[in-house]
Amino acid sequence: MPYGFLDILATPSVQAAQRDNGSRRQWEEFSGDRISDRFTENEAAFIAARDSFYLASISESGWPYVQHRGGPVGFVKILEDKTLGFADFRGNRQYVSLGNIAADNRVALILMDYPNRARLKILGRLAAHDLTKDPDLAERLRDPGYRGAIERGLLLTLEAFDWNCPQHITPRYTPAEIAPSVAPFHQRIAALEAENKALRERLAPFEANTSSG
Repeated sequence: MPYGFLDILATPSVQAAQRDNGSRRQWEEFSGDRISDRFTENEAAFIAARDSFYLASISESGWPYVQHRGGPVGFVKILEDKTLGFADFRGNRQYVSLGNIAADNRVALILMDYPNRARLKILGRLAAHDLTKDPDLAERLRDPGYRGAIERGLLLTLEAFDWNCPQHITPRYTPAEIAPSVAPFHQRIAALEAENKALRERLAPFEANTSSG
């Protein structure tokens, strides 16, 4: 069965590297049930829970360029089973990725779930859209309450995706992810502080009498 993601990337030099390292037959004989040319509910749920990703584009000089993109949880949105979109928030105004996709629209995305040690890789073609001319798209990409300035919309047409194994992914946690685990400790500390305050108030008259005597 075709392995869409590797079918795109397995150039002759990649195949040679696989043969040299003893894995070429594994991929030639791959027979798993692997849908990779359209997003399923599994990918949609994973993407909706992300607040950042890494975007790789190709410069006209031949150098790859990798950029971190961030926003509120869910700012990357599945619009159709082969299309995702996200708002392009104003950053340092270098516009390297924007310029790159104007010349070559092929990109790669890596989305990470560090706590659960999961990684989704996406290959696609990325296009910029003027949201002032497409209010419906602007509304779909907007995140109410997020103050980042939106300069344009970016839509990716999926070519293929792949899930990585969890090896070598170090779990990392955001403050929001840690908060539920430490909440009982904060509650216990608050209760102890309240008890101490009440005890101090009860002992205050005795301490006053002792000091006056």
